Amino acid sequence: MRMHNADETCGIAQAALVLGDWWNVLVLREVARGHVRFDTLAAEIGLSRKVLTERLGRLVAHGVLRRALYQRRPVRYEYLLTDAGVALLPLLVAMQDWGDQWVLGDGTVTATATDDGAEHTRVHGLVGTRLPEGLELPATQHAGRADGIEPPTGQGAHLPVTAPDAAATVLFTYPGTGVDWGDPPIPGAVGCTLENRLFRDAWPDFRAAGVDVCGVSTQLVHEQQEFARAEAVPYPLLSDAAHQLTAALRLPTFRGAGRLSQKRLILIVDAERTVRHALFPVVDIPHAVAESLRLSKDCARETRNPTPPVR
Repeated sequence: MRMHNADETCGIAQAALVLGDWWNVLVLREVARGHVRFDTLAAEIGLSRKVLTERLGRLVAHGVLRRALYQRRPVRYEYLLTDAGVALLPLLVAMQDWGDQWVLGDGTVTATATDDGAEHTRVHGLVGTRLPEGLELPATQHAGRADGIEPPTGQGAHLPVTAPDAAATVLFTYPGTGVDWGDPPIPGAVGCTLENRLFRDAWPDFRAAGVDVCGVSTQLVHEQQEFARAEAVPYPLLSDAAHQLTAALRLPTFRGAGRLSQKRLILIVDAERTVRHALFPVVDIPHAVAESLRLSKDCARETRNPTPPVR
């Protein structure tokens, strides 16, 4: 690619040189989603092996991806994000947010969604899929997870988004607590404190069922820590400020109060990290919390007492 001399000092031009084209962006999107092996990438993107090989080579050369050997005979590699690649995730999420609002939507800023929109289709399409392995986020201090494991606590400790030995996990995303959403407020943004209080009050019932609960927002850990302490939140709050979870699951977002925030949704995830149920959009918060308890208890019960195969 021929560049103007002025582009040598332009960060936008240099970033565009790395991203290259449509295919490079989609490769990064799929790697962020946990599709890190060549055949899976080719299938997900619909790209020829030759073109995919070229794109992966360029991204490795630019230091955005790295190759990791996972099989020796024959030699096979996984393609993983480097620190530079992880730093691109907010850019991918911002592109998705812009596309949802201005291309797939009507330009309105909202923290909710319609039942016939692209975001609704994308979230409910998560049902039956597995969360990427090894995905961890910075977490607040907490009283322990439903599986009985007491992981390291303290500001900045990282926890997996699903507890390793829990029978089921309720993973709920929320826009943010203690935020001024304007006057009038952004539709669907208000209610995060109420939602956390309802999950807090129902925590003994979740724990008794062997179900873990995790709240996720794009707020920083110290912001979540202050809220968790004030509200005596017993479950971990995870910070997705770097947008790793948002990029991995292509979660819907909106821009308000000076940051990109997640829209409110609830996922019920089983012990194998498979999404069993998705509640979105969440309009009636008390009903959604009660429904997540019911669905997660059923999921946990099935984990403990699996249906025997038909012979």
